[in-house]
Amino acid sequence: MATTDQMASIPVGALDQLRTWLKEQVARNFNGDNGGRPEYEKVQSLLEKAYEHARVNLPESLKRELLTQVMSEVLGFGVIQRLLDDPEITEIMINGPEQIYVERQGLLEKSSIKLTTDEILRLIDRIITPIGRRIDAEQPMVDARLPDGSRVNAVIPPVAIDGPGVTIRKFARERMDIHDLIRLGSLSEHVAGFLEACVVSRLNTIVSGGTGSGKTTLLNIISGYIPEGERIVTIEDAAELQLHQEHVFRLEAKPANADGNGEIGIRSLVRNALRMRPDRIIVGEVRGGEALDMLQAMNTGHDGSLTTLHANSPRDAASRLETLVLLAGFDLPLKVVREQIASAADLIVQQSRMRDGSRKVTSISEVVGMEGETIVMTELFRFEETGTGIGGKLEGQLVSTGMRPMFESRLNAAGFTLPAEWFANTTRSFNTSTQH
Repeated sequence: MATTDQMASIPVGALDQLRTWLKEQVARNFNGDNGGRPEYEKVQSLLEKAYEHARVNLPESLKRELLTQVMSEVLGFGVIQRLLDDPEITEIMINGPEQIYVERQGLLEKSSIKLTTDEILRLIDRIITPIGRRIDAEQPMVDARLPDGSRVNAVIPPVAIDGPGVTIRKFARERMDIHDLIRLGSLSEHVAGFLEACVVSRLNTIVSGGTGSGKTTLLNIISGYIPEGERIVTIEDAAELQLHQEHVFRLEAKPANADGNGEIGIRSLVRNALRMRPDRIIVGEVRGGEALDMLQAMNTGHDGSLTTLHANSPRDAASRLETLVLLAGFDLPLKVVREQIASAADLIVQQSRMRDGSRKVTSISEVVGMEGETIVMTELFRFEETGTGIGGKLEGQLVSTGMRPMFESRLNAAGFTLPAEWFANTTRSFNTSTQH
């Protein structure tokens, strides 16, 4: 062990040995009975006693760092816990040993933290074991979540060539609301009011966008407009949605077991949800044959359903829905599929991640119906870029196209009278530039 005179050059191996020994002492003495005290305080007390018993005299700053690391490994997720605790970091990407990248304020940067292959594998195991998921050579990919709702994807060899990798999409500790989106410049107050009217009036809404564009965040926020008196059933691959309403029943997909049996996918959950007397069905994301079941639900009395979809534009969203419906395995004519989409979907909200890392609503389109064999859509609002501001921040405006929605009568019936100026073809009322 190191003494005071040796502090200037403590061997890394000695610190590693001390760290391992402290963890073993805490694990040996912690039996899960916290005696009425929070678990954190019990582990902290055991750790301090173990440190005293080690008879080491480290500088105070080094001691605090060492004990923090051990606490993170005992109660948290090891050295990446500090990344999870950093509120500015929104995503953590472990590309293999010694390569960890983070997304901070929308931009990527390399972290100084390094992990060995064994540490990455232990991290994966620690994440997936409590929620009953598995990963091995036969099933080398897994989706999971952290206790706070953060989304996790892990991949190991043989499909991961350079070693195991982990991607963590962090869940905001403080739940964002529509006012945060307005403050951040994602949309305007007028558009927020318009989306509220659409959700309350039970319009079927699809939030489309690319990876990391903020689709789930936007879905989570606008679902808050659903009135309290309605029964909501949510369906997700990995539970991320956090609705504030009281009457919510959550369903989560189940992967296959070690024998390859027992898988329960999104499609089965959507079909089951129809038997649960839902007023609203919220699907975290449609990515396969469940798109057909979702459209059927929207067309059979479950108005006001919400979902997200990977697509680069509202028009692309409609095209991708066609493809996903065909994945259901039914030999349906393309015209019939398009009629189903045109009849079911009312509104497509496009969320995009801009080149400066900001996330904005860039288009809102109404699905009007069919004309021949073509789905007719009308763009109501679009984002128009005006330039680049301080620090390279993208500036722009979410403007009305001058078109009023065909479903306005449904909004009126629900008690919403939208001001005419909301749909005037002008840029003055819809400034969504980032606040500086």
